[in-house]
Amino acid sequence: MAISAETQFHVLAVDDSLLDRKLIESLLRTSSYQVTTVDSGSKALEFLGLQDEKASPLSSSSSSPQDQQDIAVNLIITDYCMPGMTGYDLLKKIKESSSLKDIPVVIMSSENVPSRINRCLEEGADEFFLKPVQLSDVNRLKPHIMKSRSKEQLMQSNNNSTGSKRKATEDEICYQRTRPRYINSVTVL
Repeated sequence: MAISAETQFHVLAVDDSLLDRKLIESLLRTSSYQVTTVDSGSKALEFLGLQDEKASPLSSSSSSPQDQQDIAVNLIITDYCMPGMTGYDLLKKIKESSSLKDIPVVIMSSENVPSRINRCLEEGADEFFLKPVQLSDVNRLKPHIMKSRSKEQLMQSNNNSTGSKRKATEDEICYQRTRPRYINSVTVL
């Protein structure tokens, strides 16, 4: 499931457990994802630009914290149980944000609680994984990213086609003004 460098997807992994962060980071890198990890929901919001707190140290696979703000996040995977802000709270904040609501969010938990799973899925989570996360789980992420990317491309296409329609209309008007007119088989310019 290797992904070419130009279409490499960026995943933000959020977990308060260093061991779980390292595991998910390793699995994501094995699947050719670019990974940024943070240890709390508030740091995830800060990374995403939804909080104006002082800079916090972020762990990233290939960029400095300054560069990270310029990198688009294609998917967020977060632990459910974290001190301060839970993964569910993070999910709600992301889905309430007009600029981030289309980013797929996956919740992870070591506890199999059906009411918790349902609540997260109803709030907009795309998947719910039981820990420990495995490579087979990570392989289920790509369709969510592709669906999100398709929405982005469709929106861009609609924006571009609106511009194209406007251009075509201007071209038609220009042509109508300058086209030759035919009257009784005689061309009048």
